[in-house]
Parts: sequence; C-alpha cells; structure tokens
Amino acid sequence: MEAELAKGPAAHGWEDQRWTLSRVKTVIGRRFHLTYTIQGVRKLLVRNGWSCQAPARRVRERDDEAVAGWVKEVWPCAEDSRR
Repeated sequence: MEAELAKGPAAHGWEDQRWTLSRVKTVIGRRFHLTYTIQGVRKLLVRNGWSCQAPARRVRERDDEAVAGWVKEVWPCAEDSRR
C-alpha cells in the first residue's frame, strides 16, 4: 500500500495532489480487491504512520498582498455580520 500511495493521486487518475480517505479506499479496492469503510481506511493509515496534514508549500499563484488586503477589508465585515 505504501508504494501505491507514494506514486501519488495523479498516478491513479486524480488531477490534484491530495489523498482523501475515499480515494485511498478506492485504490485499496482496485489494487488489493479489499473493501474497507472510510473509518477503517483512516485507522489503517494511522496505524501505518500517516496523519491528516495540510500541504507544506503554498501554491505559486497565491498573491499574499491580495490575501492581506482581504483579511483587513473583507473579513472584519464578515465577522460583524454574525453578531
């Protein structure tokens, strides 16, 4: 299973570079002909040292200035509307 996950999601037909529990479940079913529940896949991954993580790098297209402007201008308005 480690070797299959190391190939990445793109090698198994998914465009983006994220593993989800349902994708891992699909790979296990296709490759090993086993059926797991989503919770079972999660437990299997945790037992093998995998954890839920966010990507370590930011996307190239990210505009930090635009994000900072949004946080200063738009976010306060959104927070006030909840109250």
